[in-house]
Amino acid sequence: MERKPRVFSGIQPSGNLHIGNYLGAIQQWVAGQGQKTNFICIVDLHAITVPQEPAALRQQTRELAALLLACGIDPQQTTLFVQSHVRAHAECSWVFSCVTPLGWLERMTQYKTKAQKQESVMTGLLTYPVLMAADILLYDADEVPVGEDQKQHIELTRDLAQRFNHLYGETFVIPKPVIRESGARIMGLNDPSAKMSKSDNTRGHAIRIVDDPDEIRWAIKRAVTDSYNEIRFSDDPERAGVNNLLQIYELLTGKSRPEIEAHFAGKGYGALKKEVAEVVVESLRPIRERYYQLMNDPAELDRILAIGAEQARAVAEPKMTLILERVGFVLPNDRK
Repeated sequence: MERKPRVFSGIQPSGNLHIGNYLGAIQQWVAGQGQKTNFICIVDLHAITVPQEPAALRQQTRELAALLLACGIDPQQTTLFVQSHVRAHAECSWVFSCVTPLGWLERMTQYKTKAQKQESVMTGLLTYPVLMAADILLYDADEVPVGEDQKQHIELTRDLAQRFNHLYGETFVIPKPVIRESGARIMGLNDPSAKMSKSDNTRGHAIRIVDDPDEIRWAIKRAVTDSYNEIRFSDDPERAGVNNLLQIYELLTGKSRPEIEAHFAGKGYGALKKEVAEVVVESLRPIRERYYQLMNDPAELDRILAIGAEQARAVAEPKMTLILERVGFVLPNDRK
């Protein structure tokens, strides 16, 4: 039987997931279930590149798992697991650190941007693209769905896989980034020039997946638009606010752009905001209800994650054994 393409996705358990995360990534993961072999990893090891309060990190990890399941991730079709539950990720990261030139990491745009904002930079902030490469390459992933801001890290992953293959023989599949044409960048409602962010807690900036209907309506009603009063898709930066609302509507309804523009022809921004708000409210309602059901049953949530970790280890551990063998380590009996 022909091997299905493998897809690896990682998501950090920090901040509150918003509609940009849902439309830019999670919706894509749900739609791809069954067509490909999917691995979705809650990357708690990546989360500690910045200080975390331990109890909050544990809570956010479970909340993220519950949200992913509520959004439609099916553990019967997708391997959903927590990164720290599969030790091969950290083990592989160390091996990769020993074959990664420092210059490759210092060129990473996200590292340079974040480092400028911090007085003291932890080593993990510099080396986390190496761990990200380990996450992906352990599963021989063919595809990695990412936003534009992560594309550089996938290029580093490809370079690292090729370097390892050259040094030690063919070991890894060379993955490719998959960037969604529409919805890859949902912008802030209060500032459509900036991407919607999990870390921005300004009221009205984002729509959280578990926000109640009144909060959703409040945020969209106050969304920044423009003075043109013409409802159409546009790449013009001055029209980014209206374009952002239309993208949200497009991705939640599945309607075509010409159909959407015809529907709103002659209507004002008030009507646009009202319709977008109701579409968002009704789309998120079943997700929010399922989320609270799962959070009220932590034992079931942990059971699902334990099954996912076991499935992930069944793939990652043999790959890690091969890596150790290729590098030249003496393997213990339980790894032969």
